[in-house]
Amino acid sequence: MSDTSLKIAVVMDPIDRVAWKKDTTLALLWAAKRHGHRLYYLEPDDLYLKNGRAMGRLRSLEVFENDPQHYYALGDVEAGPLADMDVILMRQDPPVDVDFNNAVHLLGFAEREGVLVVNPTRALLTCNEKLYAQQFPQCLVPTVVSSNDAVLREFHAEQGDTIFKPLDGMGGSGIFHIAPDGRNIGSVIEQLTRRGAQQIMAQRYIPEISRGDTRILLIDGEPVPYGLARIPSAGEVRGNLAAGGRGEARELTERDRWLVAQVQPSIREMGLVFVGLDVIGDYITEINVTSPTCAREIDSQKGTDIGGMLLTAIERRF
Repeated sequence: MSDTSLKIAVVMDPIDRVAWKKDTTLALLWAAKRHGHRLYYLEPDDLYLKNGRAMGRLRSLEVFENDPQHYYALGDVEAGPLADMDVILMRQDPPVDVDFNNAVHLLGFAEREGVLVVNPTRALLTCNEKLYAQQFPQCLVPTVVSSNDAVLREFHAEQGDTIFKPLDGMGGSGIFHIAPDGRNIGSVIEQLTRRGAQQIMAQRYIPEISRGDTRILLIDGEPVPYGLARIPSAGEVRGNLAAGGRGEARELTERDRWLVAQVQPSIREMGLVFVGLDVIGDYITEINVTSPTCAREIDSQKGTDIGGMLLTAIERRF
């Protein structure tokens, strides 16, 4: 338990719809309770701005660890300034669309009144999870971002096996693998770019995906010693658990730690508290800053307490 009891609000998608067995946000809330903090709950549409102040329709939140049928209890709605909170955990899942960004902007008003938002709003607005990784070309496979049919086709012709994906997806949604023969490439580009209106990402296919797409969690820039290798199911190129992948916790390799070292200075400069690197083979594919997951799987397999580690990092700021 912390010596200081904090008022911690969580902004998340509806709590009654989370996957009790694997939801990382629950792990963070359980850890906050164990550390003696008071919890409050908001959904994104509970946020609002009034006379220049960030406000919220807050409900007190109790969480329970051992009963999947009764894992939370909510109090009555009480509207008030978000500045009454010490910490706000922004755990709304992507897509990072206009509604997500507007919610982050509202949280920025609370941040300016002294509330600690995790992760910081400047970072959430700046660090697109796929584009942020492009700042570290030494860690990447060949990649292009474009909405132009000719540019995307030329990249595929150069690289052969290619992955095409949207810039704002999550859980493996919208990912396509185009083989060297280019079958269906026109349809994929047309669909993902919305006929040239939307930028997408193309990356050289990394065959090591068969051994897993590893999520490495960082807290204040320091890696948890184990990553979760998300191994695709038969016939899939996506390791995401939401796409049917199987999670296997593994100790970080020397290459994993080198990749972490490349991004640490930027992560610390941006004030990012909780980050997930996605690594396939020797390469980073994404840097997740919005709502990193996989803590529960690593905890259950390796006996770690990632939620507790994050709460300790938050407490150090008070």
